[in-house]
Amino acid sequence: MDIETAETRGKLRRPKSLTEMAADELRARILDGQFQLGMALSENALAAELGISKTPVREALLQLKLEGLVDIHPQRGSFVFQLAAEQVIAITELREILELAAVRLAMSRNRAALAAAAARCFETMCQSYQAGDIPGYRRQDRLLHDAIIESAGNEYIRAAYAGVSFRVQALRGRLTRERALNEASFHEHRRIVERIVAGDETAVRRLLGRHINNTKQTYLDLLAGLPPTPPGRGLTRPRKRRAK
Repeated sequence: MDIETAETRGKLRRPKSLTEMAADELRARILDGQFQLGMALSENALAAELGISKTPVREALLQLKLEGLVDIHPQRGSFVFQLAAEQVIAITELREILELAAVRLAMSRNRAALAAAAARCFETMCQSYQAGDIPGYRRQDRLLHDAIIESAGNEYIRAAYAGVSFRVQALRGRLTRERALNEASFHEHRRIVERIVAGDETAVRRLLGRHINNTKQTYLDLLAGLPPTPPGRGLTRPRKRRAK
């Protein structure tokens, strides 16, 4: 809910443009997994489906390209982004560097604010998890990690994280369809939040790093066509590969 202030009271809010609305809709479909990774995106088909002209669709696709969600190839067309195994590893490495640095800074600079935000996120996450509300669970998952980044109070970490956050969300959307993976994720988040509230930075960094790497391994398993194998209640365990 927007909070009205003396500064904003009386000002007219500009409605969203067709390009912004199209970008919002297409982004949501990618993040929710309605559009599969690597899927071709036809400007004509999307324009007809959304009931608008091709121009705002084309502009929306260009915006999503800047966000890392769409790849545009001359003479070939537009496609939902797709990651090879080495790219998943690279994104995870960057995510680990940024989130571990952010949580260290947040715990030293804004621990009370981070603890409050993390506790709120987890409370709602718990409600979503128990209700089987996957979109709601996924939203709180994102907000919890965003809270760590924001609480660091470092604009450069925030900007660097923004460069991969949409791709991370899209990949996360593929994992939250599996009940066992949601269960493992839920328990990992619970332990992370407990340690944040307790002020145990060492444990938070250890659990957060493990959580990020467990997620990476699950992505790699899916790319390899293996059934997702959740780690045991936040504990990393070896992954066995099937013989080809």
